[in-house]
Amino acid sequence: MDADIAAAAAGLGTGLSLIVAIGAQNAFVLRQGIRRQHVPAIVGICALSDAALIVLGVAGLGALVRSFPGVITGVTWIGATFLVGYGLLAARRAVRPGRLVEESGAPDATGGSLASSVLSCLGFTWLNPHVYLDTVLLLGTVAAGYGSARWMFALGAAAGSMLWFSGLGFGARLLRPVFARPGAWRTLDLLIAATMLAMGVALVLRG
Repeated sequence: MDADIAAAAAGLGTGLSLIVAIGAQNAFVLRQGIRRQHVPAIVGICALSDAALIVLGVAGLGALVRSFPGVITGVTWIGATFLVGYGLLAARRAVRPGRLVEESGAPDATGGSLASSVLSCLGFTWLNPHVYLDTVLLLGTVAAGYGSARWMFALGAAAGSMLWFSGLGFGARLLRPVFARPGAWRTLDLLIAATMLAMGVALVLRG
């Protein structure tokens, strides 16, 4: 039992260390959370996708990823195109920033539809080549060191993802008073644009 608890704690810490960083997915979740747009769906997709990737890594998909580097190359180019495109959209939003309008506490309804938000979230999650290198390959390799307790490690890592995305998505509403001003949206969208474009260019250079 002690070994299982230690493995779960290690998984929690390792998982959080990989996802608690400025990146395309986190920036998207933050923006959705501030606008209170489809937050449960976005948080659920991110957490469940991470859990699925962690399970695949612990189950041994990491070895397959090593065997077929061409797959990662293909995902890299697709992901780069996706990130650059979204970065340009964020830059366009920064030119004409919006603002939040509170109406009886109702969620802001000026953003994208549920379908477009879900597709964007899936793109940020599954078209990111780093997710296969970090979540599948790295976590899978570390988990293998825990032997029979590796699934407790996976459980801890998945719990870390759920905690992080829930806190980021649902906690972002605390920033709504700040983003009632168009200037705040301009700053956020400029940061998002810079992040997306920088990551997209970096992927192109690596590809």
